[in-house]
Amino acid sequence: MKRQNQSSVVEFILLGFSNYPELQGQIFGVFLVIYLVTLMGNAIIIIVISLEKSLHVPLYLFLLNLSVLEVGFSASTVPEMLVVLSRERTTITFAGCFAQMYFLLLFGGTECFLLGAMAYDRYAAICHPLSYPVIMNKSVFTKLVTFSWVSWIMLDTVHTSWVFSFPFCGPNEINHLFCETPPVLELACADTFIFEIYAFTGTVLVVMVPFLLILLSYTRILFAILKMPSNTGRQKAFSTCASHLTSVTLFYGTAIMTYSQPKSDYSPDTKKLMSLAYTLLTPLLNPLIYSLRNSEMKRAFMKLWRRKFNLQTF
Repeated sequence: MKRQNQSSVVEFILLGFSNYPELQGQIFGVFLVIYLVTLMGNAIIIIVISLEKSLHVPLYLFLLNLSVLEVGFSASTVPEMLVVLSRERTTITFAGCFAQMYFLLLFGGTECFLLGAMAYDRYAAICHPLSYPVIMNKSVFTKLVTFSWVSWIMLDTVHTSWVFSFPFCGPNEINHLFCETPPVLELACADTFIFEIYAFTGTVLVVMVPFLLILLSYTRILFAILKMPSNTGRQKAFSTCASHLTSVTLFYGTAIMTYSQPKSDYSPDTKKLMSLAYTLLTPLLNPLIYSLRNSEMKRAFMKLWRRKFNLQTF
């Protein structure tokens, strides 16, 4: 018999929280508020850093890139979640599912590398303050950001193309809120063992390498902070790292649990909750834990606000 070259499935059904229809309205409202606050908070960061020249330094330019990633990450998942929660039956085309998974992995994977680059930036600033302008010059910053984006474009292309190269012959119900690798892979009508080995290895190498860079950077930072003679200096240095560490713990922890075992024994509802931790909470908390608590960001925001207000009154 001649083997089919194309999948028989042309669309998928996203089940979402259909097991709890009485809660979908409340969940929709919560997700909508989170999405709007996420967009507003990250948009403020992007606008303030873009317009305020005093913030055109690596620390804040990294934050700008991170906020762009968070906006893209949220936009690739949350609107589809809202559609799923607002209907009894939600379908997504094969191509649409491919695109959603591609951009989800692109923005999420790039964030892994960018968080590693930000840890290196903090290491250079705290451990080598006098040499910092040379260590983290414009060329180094550009290379780190470019590498974070380009490397994941290539890796993501291989990953997503491989997932959708498997035949999907039914069923076509994805027990999730959006097209993510583990639930989609469960529907493949083929042996995915080799891909699972690749996915696990890729998770270890691609996710853990930046994580180890972060761990190494903060080990050196900790020793440098402990050697500081001033309590004020130690508190200031620690405050610049605490926010980053909080985000790293949340993002990496949930991502590793979700992607290291594509066919794990976790229940579908548990998988959904783990996915929500980094698709909703991390983009939402980014403005709070990085910038809105930062005195320079607040001064820059108030400066731009007063300038806009003065122009309008004039």
